[in-house]
This record gives sequence, C-alpha cells and structure tokens, in this order.
Amino acid sequence: MERTLILVKPDAMQRGLAGEVISRLERRGLKIVGMKLLHMDETMAKKHYGIHEGKPFFNDLVEYIISSPIIAAVFEGTKAVELVRNTVGATNPLDSAMGTIRGDFGMEIGRNLVHGSDSLENAEKEISLFFSSQELVSYDRDIDRWIIES
Repeated sequence: MERTLILVKPDAMQRGLAGEVISRLERRGLKIVGMKLLHMDETMAKKHYGIHEGKPFFNDLVEYIISSPIIAAVFEGTKAVELVRNTVGATNPLDSAMGTIRGDFGMEIGRNLVHGSDSLENAEKEISLFFSSQELVSYDRDIDRWIIES
C-alpha cells in the first residue's frame, strides 16, 4: 500500500470545500491514516515548497499557503499517489477534466484548491514534514475487500 500527502489549501478552506475534497478521495477508495488542521508558518511553507525557491512565484506561493488554515492529510491505498493526482486534476484548473476536484471547482493556477504529492519519493518526504510516525494510524477496513483485489 502506498501513502500520499494531500493539503486542502487556503482557497478550498475559505470556500468551504474541505469536506468535498476529502470525501472525493475517500469515495475513490482511499483510506485516511492521518489528518490535522494547522496554520502553516513561513518556515514550514518554505520547506514544503523548497523545490520552487528562486522562481518568480515562490514568495507569492509562500504567502498564499500561510494565509489561512489548511488541512494536511495522509491517504493510503493501492497506487495512492497516482489515484490522488487523477482525482485532483491538472495543476492548472483550466487544463483539468470535469469530474476532477480542480476541474469542477478551480479557475486559476494560483488558487488550485489542493496539493497532492507528485511521486512516492516526494510523498514520503512531505508526509514526514507534516506528520510524525506516531500520528499515522494503520487499520483494516471491512470494505477494503470490495475495493482492493487480493
């Protein structure tokens, strides 16, 4: 089973879409193994978005992500990284298919509602930035046999 990080970003929080984002990922068959509401500080934001440091949009990105509380969550499932990315849609909402979170609710690339890890390697790094191992819970769900082939 893979684990991946999602962040329900400030625009989704302010628009009351947190439940919709989380619900869509759960309905795909993914399992929540960690979740918290937090107000990211500048230090954490710069660590999370460190790969963009030096780019023209870096400071705006940091200001945006610290502008409001967010929800950080870890989802688990078969091919979780790919499944989340497909459910969320393309980074630019205008390129996202209808039926994806960004395709249905997004309008601009700078306000794209949700972050999802782009690879298993990055998921592991990002998860460790937001969660300790003690904050992640492993458990079985009876419904998994109806979702996941053995």
